[in-house]
Amino acid sequence: MAHEPLYSERLIEALGVAARLHVAQRRKGSGIPYLSHLLGTCAIALDYGAGEDEAIAALLHDAIEDVEPAEDARAAVAAFGPEVLRIVEGCTDADTHPKPPWRERKEAYVARVAHDDAPILLVSAADKLHNSRSIVSDLRRFGPAIWDRFNGRRDGSLWYYRALVDAFRANPAHPRQLVDELDRAVTEMETLARAE
Repeated sequence: MAHEPLYSERLIEALGVAARLHVAQRRKGSGIPYLSHLLGTCAIALDYGAGEDEAIAALLHDAIEDVEPAEDARAAVAAFGPEVLRIVEGCTDADTHPKPPWRERKEAYVARVAHDDAPILLVSAADKLHNSRSIVSDLRRFGPAIWDRFNGRRDGSLWYYRALVDAFRANPAHPRQLVDELDRAVTEMETLARAE
């Protein structure tokens, strides 16, 4: 018995584009290929009901922000259609290099989350959940030295993730179960940070 495909060639192509765009990048302070974060974000988004455009946006969510030149990255994202581009742009906190100051970017991003629509919130929350889980895992493995990897250091990072949870919750379009899971991960991050 033949089964209906759950996704099209577009998603398979997006996997290749994401892998190529980020081929030389690593996760902060580690040897882990950056692709692991993109795959993790996509997996979380799919687990919480992402459609194909949202899944593709999850794979490409950091392209405009982290790949230079940003115009080429934007063109690669735009090749997957206007909705994918719109979601990725909604998840982008800066597309200039050098980027504006960290706190300024993060405050603006948190303020935007309060007004974003459901597709952007789904991909953004999936991204932040994968990041939070990675931070919690690294805190357990390596201890407080991991905060040196982040521009916001310990206090700024803790502020940012808690502010995001609050901003997601304030938006009626937020994916409730996903944000609940993000809240649990951020609470665990805060608990581990207090124990340092």
